[in-house]
Amino acid sequence: MPNFSGVWTLQSQMQAIAAETWTGLTLIKLYAWGYNTNGGLGLNDTVSRSSPVQVGAQTNWSEIATGSNFNAAVTTTGTLFTWGNNGSGQLGQNNYIQVSSPVQVGALTDWSKVNGGTSFCAAIKTNGTLWTWGSNAQGRLGQNNTIYKSSPVQVGALTDWSKVSAGTDFCAAVTTGGTLFTWGYNNVGQLGQNNTVARSSPVQVGSLTNWSQVATGIRFCAAVKTDGTLWSWGLNGYGQLGQNDIVARSSPVQVGALTNWSQVATGSRFCAAIKTDGTLWTWGKNNAGQLGQGNRTYQSSPVQVGALTDWNKVSSGLEFCAAIKTNGTLWTWGDNNAGALGQNDTVRRSSPVQVGSLTNWSKVSSKENSTFAISSTTT
Repeated sequence: MPNFSGVWTLQSQMQAIAAETWTGLTLIKLYAWGYNTNGGLGLNDTVSRSSPVQVGAQTNWSEIATGSNFNAAVTTTGTLFTWGNNGSGQLGQNNYIQVSSPVQVGALTDWSKVNGGTSFCAAIKTNGTLWTWGSNAQGRLGQNNTIYKSSPVQVGALTDWSKVSAGTDFCAAVTTGGTLFTWGYNNVGQLGQNNTVARSSPVQVGSLTNWSQVATGIRFCAAVKTDGTLWSWGLNGYGQLGQNDIVARSSPVQVGALTNWSQVATGSRFCAAIKTDGTLWTWGKNNAGQLGQGNRTYQSSPVQVGALTDWNKVSSGLEFCAAIKTNGTLWTWGDNNAGALGQNDTVRRSSPVQVGSLTNWSKVSSKENSTFAISSTTT
């Protein structure tokens, strides 16, 4: 039987229909809203939006990462695109020119994952190599120096990188073998090395090999292990480490004793996490209602958001949150500067509010004061 996988042309669609193997065309669209002064929304202008607007006409987006006033995305064909502020070369275009719509980074089609920090980017290719570019202050690019790069440069020689998270001025990444590495600025122990010494190249955190996911905030980290435990370290002035105090840590400390954590997201000085039972929990700073608790009370340990058990994915911006439920609906809460909540206004919310009425949201990414989300529709 003919193989009809891949890109569907009109001819191949008709052949598949005749062979009764046609399953439809999946349209994967990218939407953006919020702050747009630097063209970070990718809408070919610098006008902020308070509700979702589609980015271009492409329908093959796979991954999206929001940085500090710039953004990056990967398509299903492995191409990498960037747009927005480019003062430090964070767009990877080998220049410092700001652009307000997506521009491809090079010509390669082997990009897999991308993450944006403050004026720098980190990305993983399908061959497991890790690449960085942009600002290199404090050695955040992991290149064993502090030289800025305006195009992607490989980090070391390893080929087993799995996940990466770019913070304000440091980076954290996990390998396929479950080891955790950090590098960059370390003034409050955000590298988890039990000291405050900056590193300009990756250094392993401890000796354990059971790390699953890591998230970087403003000089603090939170991570989940394969055993479902949650860990945090770094700055803790607002209780963002979830340790029931405001004491900074320079090495990983377990958050509570539970073993059912699934994923964690870090905002500026707060955290949001989902458990395997579908419940959503938040803690840390709450000046704009970003904890979704219906108030502005700070929390130094995890508190459940409502009573629902259908949360699937969560992402945190500067002082707001965005999350997707298992039914494909998208919800936001917290600060609403420049319309980052997508509610067609700039009113703060202290509890989750649905964004529009769509039920096909699959991924969401928030940072600073903007949000990006991917929707998937089969026609």
